[in-house]
Amino acid sequence: MLRRLAKTGVACALHWTGADKLIGVLRRSRHIPLIIGYHRVVEDYAASVKGYMPPMLISRRTLEQHLDLLGRYCRFLSLDELGARFDSGEPFDKPVAVITFDDGYRDVYDHAFPLLKRKGIPSAVFVVTDLIGTSRVQVYDKLYLLIARAFSTWRSVPGDLAHLLDRLGISLPEPKISRDPYTAMRSLFTGLPQAELYRVIEALEAEVQVEESALKELRACNWEMLAEMHRAGITIGSHTRTHALLTNESRQKVADETAASRQTLATRLGTSIQHFAYPDGQFDPAAVKLVADAGYRWAYTTCLHRDRGYPLLTIPRKILWEDSCLDALGRSSLPLMGCEAYRVFSFVANCRRDHGERRLAGRKMAPTVAPSQSPSLPCVEGNASRPG
Repeated sequence: MLRRLAKTGVACALHWTGADKLIGVLRRSRHIPLIIGYHRVVEDYAASVKGYMPPMLISRRTLEQHLDLLGRYCRFLSLDELGARFDSGEPFDKPVAVITFDDGYRDVYDHAFPLLKRKGIPSAVFVVTDLIGTSRVQVYDKLYLLIARAFSTWRSVPGDLAHLLDRLGISLPEPKISRDPYTAMRSLFTGLPQAELYRVIEALEAEVQVEESALKELRACNWEMLAEMHRAGITIGSHTRTHALLTNESRQKVADETAASRQTLATRLGTSIQHFAYPDGQFDPAAVKLVADAGYRWAYTTCLHRDRGYPLLTIPRKILWEDSCLDALGRSSLPLMGCEAYRVFSFVANCRRDHGERRLAGRKMAPTVAPSQSPSLPCVEGNASRPG
């Protein structure tokens, strides 16, 4: 509460004096488009958060408040309109915003889609193609639910998880495991290749079970829902086949995750798929090159760093959730939204991720060739704490 109160005070002072806009100018982001990313959209946040990860949730009511606040000082664009502006090099003379959703959850169709249609706001959905129309759920969702169930029953937390990994012969880059289920899931999800994550899930399922009702809430859209959203003007982009973190996988798997998902979407929807979102926002030179080879024109991350050879394949987004713009009284706040838009609270932030060549061991790459006429965009912050 003290942190929220202080943040609200700073945001109000900066907003009413215009200093938030000045900071935006200083970091060259005032007229860089604000690309917003969300994940799940639920009717009742308080009920949903009892059994799920808070940073992945926003209620329909709060989403509408976000859209209304953004609409007061931004013009909404579609991703295709945004890409055309990037290609033409035409500057942005006023603030613009783009709304996106990651992973293709069914609740986006149920709760966000009607809201966006009613307000006439363009948007985009990045989908994990192997999950569309199935009863399977995201790898990180299954992992989180199993870890949460296990932590509630194990005597030694997180020691028992460390012992389980040891039995499987799996080691983490950073071996310390948190007692918090969400943080523990993040350690595994970001530190292990997907094949090893499946082994961990299988081992956990031998000890604990997740009720079917919890899994059902996390299912993806089916193809009919996706086609309906596409016909209504929502841009459909790829989020890989299986939500594998590209920086953890072999070159062959990355090529398949990027190219096959694009082909599947193009075939099923009858349209060219131009947009890609990196799972967890993570990329390195190898991944960016393979995204380019797959034929995408624009790709989006959640990170400060930009690939100088492919700036349009490392476009930053800002990930928001239920509490992102709440003031000290728990209300969605225009000053806080403005500070988020102008990246005020990360004015001096630097990217803490490794996007360099030391991630490329075992993945031989052809030399990166910069695309012609690719406008250079500044590094701006995102949020790397969510797996979407």
